[in-house]
Amino acid sequence: MSRLVTIFGGSGFVGRYIARRMAQEGWRVRVAVRRPNEALFVRTYGAVGQVEPVLCNIRDRDSVAAAMKGADAVVNCVGILNEVGRNTFGLVQHHGAEHIAQEAASAGVARMVHVSAIGADAHGPSLYSQSKGLGEKAVLEHFPDAVILRPSIVFGPEDQFFNRFASMARFLPVLPITGAGSRFQPVYVDDVAQAAVMGVTGKAAPGIYELGGPEAKSFAELMEDMLEIVRRPGTWVIGLPLPLSAVMGTAFDLLQSLSLGLFTNSILTRDQVRSLSQDNVVGAGMPGLPELGIAPTAMDAVLPEYLWRYRPAGQFYEVRESAKRLRP
Repeated sequence: MSRLVTIFGGSGFVGRYIARRMAQEGWRVRVAVRRPNEALFVRTYGAVGQVEPVLCNIRDRDSVAAAMKGADAVVNCVGILNEVGRNTFGLVQHHGAEHIAQEAASAGVARMVHVSAIGADAHGPSLYSQSKGLGEKAVLEHFPDAVILRPSIVFGPEDQFFNRFASMARFLPVLPITGAGSRFQPVYVDDVAQAAVMGVTGKAAPGIYELGGPEAKSFAELMEDMLEIVRRPGTWVIGLPLPLSAVMGTAFDLLQSLSLGLFTNSILTRDQVRSLSQDNVVGAGMPGLPELGIAPTAMDAVLPEYLWRYRPAGQFYEVRESAKRLRP
């Protein structure tokens, strides 16, 4: 285990899968996070001492340099969906990515993998997409041979997409969504991790890869599929008009500002409304999982394995339904 990889954000949803796979490949793994005491679980991914969380804030270049000292490769999978305090899109997804690329080039790191997102565009409709685009530009400026991964919505047991809406469906007879007609191409988290490992180990050529699953569906269709899995056919999916969603997002943003941090807008931001108005699918002609030799995992093969707990009777739902068919 002489090779060392530093994974920035390695305790997050995508990062933990990359960390586990890198440990399985026999690498030493340094997980760089803001709160290492909350990331101790990553130690179980490898042998004793193989995977270690360390303190790092990518907004600070000195902190980034210390975290990648002696590393043979780096992976950046730090990202945010909404701005809170000093963690703004610009500081985290643009300048943070720039700090990592600058320090990696300065330290002579052999390989870099940067996890971005489909829709990354410096001139995109939302601050999120703009910061992702500027982050990619900065990475390629300082580390031209980087592997950049752009996943669509990522799903898996710890995701904040299907889990969030399935949880809401337990209590709400109506599921309101923004951008009901926008198309997504959900990709399995371990497929993304496998692509990242290929970038670290040199099995993926430098460049930009857009990662999507085998199916592209509208937001509303994804919610209908989810409701079928959690056995809640009585829940209605209602698409909110974008102007109404924008008003709601603005109100929640204002509440966050006026509360001085006591309320964090994790419901809907105006910037998310702009993002949700666009399709989020792999672009025509863009290399992706097939070009990497990875067979995309279908949602049907994974979603029932972790969404069962949102069924009316949880793990006992099938038993209860079977009992109903028993003859007295």
